[in-house]
Amino acid sequence: MPASLAADIGGTFTDVVAEREGRRFTAKVLTTHGRPEAAVLEGARQVLDAAGIGFADLGAVIHGATLATNAIIERKGARTALIATEGFRDVVEIADESRYDQYDIDIEKPAPLVPRPLRFTAPERVDVNGRVLLPLDEAAVRAVARELVAQGVEAVAVCYIHAYANPAHERRTREILADVAPDLPVSLSSEVCPEIREYERTSTTIANAFVQPLMAGYLTRLRAALEALGCPAPLWLMTSGGHLTSVETACRFPVRLVESGPAGGAILAAHVAQERAEPRILSFDMGGTTAKICFIEGGAPLTSRSFEVDRSARFLKGSGLPIRIPVIEMIEIGAGGGSIARLDATRSIAVGPQSAGSEPGPACYDRGGTAPTVTDADVALGRIAPEHFAGGAMTLDVARAAEALASALGKPLNLPLEMAALGVSEIVDENMANAARVHAAERGVSLEGQTLVAFGGAAPLHAARMAEKLGLRRVIVPADAGVGSALGFLRAPVAFELVRSLYMRLDGFDAGRANAVLDAMSAEARGLAQGAPRLAEARQTFMRYCGQGHEIAVDLPDGPLDAGAPEALRAAFERAYAGQFERVIPGAAIEALNWSVTVHAPQAPPARTPAVEPAAAPAPIGARDVFDSAARATRSVPIYARASLPPGACAAGPALIVEPATSTYVTERFDFSVDGGGALVLDLRRDAA
Repeated sequence: MPASLAADIGGTFTDVVAEREGRRFTAKVLTTHGRPEAAVLEGARQVLDAAGIGFADLGAVIHGATLATNAIIERKGARTALIATEGFRDVVEIADESRYDQYDIDIEKPAPLVPRPLRFTAPERVDVNGRVLLPLDEAAVRAVARELVAQGVEAVAVCYIHAYANPAHERRTREILADVAPDLPVSLSSEVCPEIREYERTSTTIANAFVQPLMAGYLTRLRAALEALGCPAPLWLMTSGGHLTSVETACRFPVRLVESGPAGGAILAAHVAQERAEPRILSFDMGGTTAKICFIEGGAPLTSRSFEVDRSARFLKGSGLPIRIPVIEMIEIGAGGGSIARLDATRSIAVGPQSAGSEPGPACYDRGGTAPTVTDADVALGRIAPEHFAGGAMTLDVARAAEALASALGKPLNLPLEMAALGVSEIVDENMANAARVHAAERGVSLEGQTLVAFGGAAPLHAARMAEKLGLRRVIVPADAGVGSALGFLRAPVAFELVRSLYMRLDGFDAGRANAVLDAMSAEARGLAQGAPRLAEARQTFMRYCGQGHEIAVDLPDGPLDAGAPEALRAAFERAYAGQFERVIPGAAIEALNWSVTVHAPQAPPARTPAVEPAAAPAPIGARDVFDSAARATRSVPIYARASLPPGACAAGPALIVEPATSTYVTERFDFSVDGGGALVLDLRRDAA
């Protein structure tokens, strides 16, 4: 059976996993920001060498990255222009006229990706039903095309009013642009985001154009490099919705990759939930640069049709750039191992969102970094054993970590080293716990009874303390948690989802029009999910009571809709509405706005984790002085090698459990055990509740 390879590029580390005949091989290498594919290939060589195979033995290569996200946040994408309907060039500036903070007179929103001088217009107009009110002025488009060339534009987004209802003008504009500037990448809103809501549609299309040259160039280079190394396997890309898609589709719609890395982690957490029949899970992914929080209910991550990038206010909706694509819903903050600690204007310790990344990295990496980071604090507190870090592949400089903490925090605050380090750790843990509380409140989810699933290079170090802050009683750290997102890629299905806007009230339902739209989307989605065998299909519509501002998803039956569809859809909508809001509005008119089709390769559910008999853990491999946050004193803590802990092994905390890609710190209040699937399970002791 051919081996599979997965790679996840993060802000600090690139994680690579290979699976072959039931065995798993992992590597964690520093991300090479100038040419990200270099780290991917280096990590791939390491895991393939460990597996005793070569690139020619691979059957699939799966990839995800934060490159698109970082390009938007750092404004390092292409020089992008917008062509809009005459009179609508400032849609991205006006937005929806809301204020995310009503009382902040100095409110700041992220600047649009396209500055005003690069926003152009063309005379044309289509109404909400797709009827042409004003034909496209082709001469005006040609004049704009020549100006784009003169301005050195590298990508263009075309967003005309109501193009989702009739894309003819956008398609003709692309033809004219191709005639004048054949090498200019063009993104059409009728293809990227063919939905109502002008601001969100325009913002999403601009984001797609902004990252398209970068992502297309990178993916083309990576595929060429793999082919040169003799790799016959197809290259699949992880999307923000937790699905896999082809390189061709990813190059066409790179905005779908914006949250691809974190989505892999959510897929892993869902897999863990299914294996252990855990109904409610809080997924916690903490790497070198960011931390991601996601809820898993019934074995599946919560999903959404939109999210925001580059929020000006960390936890406030409306403060970022809206992106309207299928996405696994999560909250992401700048809290990772490389997050930099500093004193703010009130001389209080603040952590992140700035990160030391991999270049230069935390001070303890001894690569030129001088600012203290969360990793430096973990080293100073004794929670990281330097001799076991990264499997011994990297040497940590404990003295440089101490020097950075003392210089930036300890001396100015007159704090001993351990208390300065503890301050950093407590602040970042509270930031992450607060993010979980905010995300739970936004989704109407209770934190009570959740099981925390921790993965990523830094999450297992902080999971027990975060659970204490949130009042959670159980933590699961999956096997190979340090490369969790890459591992999740190997569990994701090949799929693609399309959404189209088609307004229709149930009291005037036209089954023929709805079936025509659904069938057209099905054919297009199957074409975009290239190479996937035995595709299954799921259909939904997004409905609301007439006059409401937002919709809820309603599953559609298999097969074409018929004359009985209105009553069936009303019943399905009221069930979904009551489930979310605990009531319905009897007799109220209902309307459908959007329709979606998802084609996917069917997957068998994972096998349940077998039960095991508890037994005493093997003897520790050593001990280490760790600063105890509760006692405010240093104490000796046993060190266990995770590889030597068999299923059923259990012991009391505190403990430090080391493995090549991460370490798990078990606090005083938890016991730990190894379950039948090889996961570490931390349970709060009864006397500690």
